[in-house]
Amino acid sequence: MTKAAVYQPGVCNIGPVEIRKRRMSGWLGLAIAVVFLAVAFALGWAAPWRLLVALPVFLSAQGFLQAAFHFCVGFASRGLYNFGELGSEETVYEAEFRKKDQRKALLITVLAFAIAAAVAVVAALIPVG
Repeated sequence: MTKAAVYQPGVCNIGPVEIRKRRMSGWLGLAIAVVFLAVAFALGWAAPWRLLVALPVFLSAQGFLQAAFHFCVGFASRGLYNFGELGSEETVYEAEFRKKDQRKALLITVLAFAIAAAVAVVAALIPVG
């Protein structure tokens, strides 16, 4: 099911151009995480240091989740939406709509944090040897 390319409070606050941008940040975070882990295991870093992979994994998860949900966390926190070109954001004036957007942003952030935490714990538990 494809979501409509119009603002829907708590459902969809970005269009195709912004979605591509979020997807690219997902790929960037994933690439950084892979390189980080490759270096960490190649150099035999201790488990606590490998937990730091959570940072790029969080970036990656946020990007991919925002692209999948067609929803920008940053826009929700600032009361904005954008279905045009980059930089052409519009304001959400209705308080009820802003609350719905903030709830969706919180959900995406919690999911990204959970993914980052899970990956970091697994990375820390893998024995280096």
